[in-house]
Amino acid sequence: MVTLKQLAKELNVSISTVSKALNNSEEIGEETVKRVKELAELYNYKPNRMALSLKQNKTKTIGVIIPNILNHFLAKVLFGIEREATKLGYNIITCISNESLETEKASLQLLASGSVDGFILCVSEETQIKNEIDHFKKTISQGLPIVMFDRVAHDVMCDKVIVDDFDATYNATKNLLLENRKNIVFISNIDDLSVGKLRERGYNKAILENGGQDPLVLRIFKKDDHQKKIKSFFRKNKTIDGVVSADSSSAIIAINSAINLGKKVPKHMSVIGFASKSDSNHTLPRLTTIRQHAKVIGANATQLLVNRLQNMHLNEDVRTIIVKTSLVKNKSTLL
Repeated sequence: MVTLKQLAKELNVSISTVSKALNNSEEIGEETVKRVKELAELYNYKPNRMALSLKQNKTKTIGVIIPNILNHFLAKVLFGIEREATKLGYNIITCISNESLETEKASLQLLASGSVDGFILCVSEETQIKNEIDHFKKTISQGLPIVMFDRVAHDVMCDKVIVDDFDATYNATKNLLLENRKNIVFISNIDDLSVGKLRERGYNKAILENGGQDPLVLRIFKKDDHQKKIKSFFRKNKTIDGVVSADSSSAIIAINSAINLGKKVPKHMSVIGFASKSDSNHTLPRLTTIRQHAKVIGANATQLLVNRLQNMHLNEDVRTIIVKTSLVKNKSTLL
């Protein structure tokens, strides 16, 4: 590999001059910058990142830990993180916790040993169920900042990016009440997660404020046959005319089950669910969705972390950014 020393020797200038020229320093004249860059390109010179990180005590790398790479929302957040990190001059290393507390701990420990400057992460399901947070606090105490997104540990003092989960389901339920729906059910397969609980509370508030019915909740667990459980629920509760779903799969199954039982959507039943544009394309009629703006969440999380890394000496207060969801109306609702 060609080194700065070799470039400097051939150009008959100092090593610092070559370094400054490659970094577009105003201290170096345009002609010298041009000569240095042309020679560097000729020899396909690449800076030694490991040497730079040792010198600067920075890796310019962000560790990202997500619970499930197959989750469409999380994959889009990851896309947003990577795109924004590249813009800001950072690389990312991604680990998948597979919803496991131990895997999450191991990923933090592995990357905290000099591989990254800080972390962006979404808390695993097992971590939330067991409410374990010591591994996050330990990482932060080592001088490695963490930004949490979507599922967060509220007792950990770190920057966070969340969506307005409570308001989103509150407003979605209100939308169905405006359609004069009388029996609205809330369906969720994420009851163990903080976001699932917030979404259920938003639904409950809208129903209780309206006073026309009691809250009606169908919780689906991993061991359940999702399709069978929703279809059976609809059979037993024939008056259901509205569905608010905390997740995309339950909303899609609700539409298919209703149609299979002879109901017309949205004439007899309206359905709204947390889902992406691509999810809505998988239903007929197309699903009215609560859009979370995953790429925006990823970009905001990256900006928060980079700002924290660049201003560690200021000891700024932690921040929480709330990204507003959008209700994207399609053919599965009347209004």
